[in-house]
Amino acid sequence: MHDLLIIGGGPAGLTAAIYAIRKRLDCLLVSPDLGGKANRHMVIEGAEMHQVIDGAEVVRRFRTEIEYLDFVRLMERVVRLERAGPNFRATTESGRQIEARSVILATGADAVMLDAPGAEDYFLKGVAYSTVSYAPLFIGKTAALVGAGAMALRGAAELAQVADHLYLIAPTHGELDSPIGRRLQAAENVTLLENWQPAAVEGDDDHARRLVVRSPNGETRALEIAAVFVELGLKPHTELVQGWVDLNSQRHIVVGCDTRTSVPGLFAAGDVTHLAGEQVLIAIGEGAKAALAAYEYLLRLD
Repeated sequence: MHDLLIIGGGPAGLTAAIYAIRKRLDCLLVSPDLGGKANRHMVIEGAEMHQVIDGAEVVRRFRTEIEYLDFVRLMERVVRLERAGPNFRATTESGRQIEARSVILATGADAVMLDAPGAEDYFLKGVAYSTVSYAPLFIGKTAALVGAGAMALRGAAELAQVADHLYLIAPTHGELDSPIGRRLQAAENVTLLENWQPAAVEGDDDHARRLVVRSPNGETRALEIAAVFVELGLKPHTELVQGWVDLNSQRHIVVGCDTRTSVPGLFAAGDVTHLAGEQVLIAIGEGAKAALAAYEYLLRLD
């Protein structure tokens, strides 16, 4: 019986494990990998690495520490999580069962990928799925953003502030009637292509250079761009708790400011929660909060 089980090895899970170890908790981190999405970085032409401020170095250090402390990690995927009386029981792919008095779920979320020829080939080489992470690095450049939801329009507004020109490809009307949508439509450096669809991403051996889009009547245009930002939504990995933990309409775990879920002893951190900020540094902070909240919970157990 462990004090704490941490499911997920991204920035939130790694940080939670480090903090739990420092609190001398008997904890186990279970994940098929360590680092999660923080292991992937976009190639940005003309940007030196010292210009990019992120949490990648912190994640690398935490990952190294967990790799060294092999007794606190299990490199497997959890396929089932359930209550076992007042405790929790997790089952891994190999059939191993793990019991713990508390759990931190840090399984993250994946972006909805762009379904167009070339999009996969230029992933992180001109095709990005986190506007909030990379928009500030495209000052004075031309970019395209695909999406029409609230998250997409927030990213488009951030890009429009710094980019020389922004093509907003809205496959549907989405949230364009919102205040931020109307502001984007009125911006001089924004071209709105409503109901147009991405048809292909083209480029050279190193980087994406063009986004081909198609109108409802079949007209095509090739947009010369420095990057394509895709904001079609996130798919949180909440399969383990669906049906017994409170989720919002997008299936993110609903948590309080201290990362507590609707189930006592179960905490959640990072992009799997409804507080997701899609930032490594935010996930790191939430992971630390979750570990401290779990520690306080365990102190109060009989």
